[in-house]
Amino acid sequence: MWLRNQTYLADFILEGLFDDSPAHVFLFGLTMVVFLVAVSGNTLTILLICVDHGLHTPMYFLLSQLSLMDLMHVSTTIPKMATNYLSGKKSISFVGCATQHFLYLSLGGAECLLLALMSYDRYVAICHPLRYTVLMSRKVGLMMAVTSWLGASLNSLIHTVILMHFPFCGTRKIHHFYCEYPAVVKLVCGDVTLYETTVYICSIVLLLLPIILVSTSYGFILHSVIEMHLTGSKRNAFATCSSHLIVVSLWFGACIFSYMRPRSQRTPLQDKVGSVFYSIITPTLNPLIYTLRNKDVAKALRRVMRREVT
Repeated sequence: MWLRNQTYLADFILEGLFDDSPAHVFLFGLTMVVFLVAVSGNTLTILLICVDHGLHTPMYFLLSQLSLMDLMHVSTTIPKMATNYLSGKKSISFVGCATQHFLYLSLGGAECLLLALMSYDRYVAICHPLRYTVLMSRKVGLMMAVTSWLGASLNSLIHTVILMHFPFCGTRKIHHFYCEYPAVVKLVCGDVTLYETTVYICSIVLLLLPIILVSTSYGFILHSVIEMHLTGSKRNAFATCSSHLIVVSLWFGACIFSYMRPRSQRTPLQDKVGSVFYSIITPTLNPLIYTLRNKDVAKALRRVMRREVT
């Protein structure tokens, strides 16, 4: 019994992203620069929204939650990958792998839900501006954030417990740089067809339902914009929604590529590329997109910097 428990809880081996070739050393350095940009950008966004009273609205509260999710997302995967690469070790403990799987799945699911709910915020702001403070009160914004966090965490907890209870065999080598579901499930010894089908259905629900909500919200927004007579009003409406649409497209595009392809069409390289995009690139671009394209955030940044200088 003791020996069986020891085998069950044995470490996994993470293949990683890079080897010791000069090209890969350069790519590792580039990845770390991108990681630092992601951490700095999302941290700055969170602090800016907390400090500047002009950004204390439901919209920017939800944006701060999005930045927190992105910050936690990159911090869940990249530090472990960097530690293994620099130390020459490739192992991750059973508990560490389970924790990493739970965190990345929770944060990914929460971001899907939050982006969908943020589209409702944009719908209310453009289609019902006079009722915005009623329909999107602070209480509603808080409920949206709590729903995103709790709903995704519960879904992730169930999948992580089920997955990590399967028996693993072979060398327990994960052909990835972190414990992502598609790479871990390949190590399971038994028949997981039913479980994979369940996960596939859950992925469809968690991705397609938010996409439907986003599409519906922006359908109403587009109809309202077309009916606007003033060119300035149309320009402001498009400016308000463009940042969110870009982020939604990047995030859901990468998630669909990673999770809605049949297992027979997956390769380790494709899984790594998709994961790099939504776990590193997207969290880096999100604060840049919202900061550069959002006048309120840019003005708040200038106010805070001016205040610090004086």
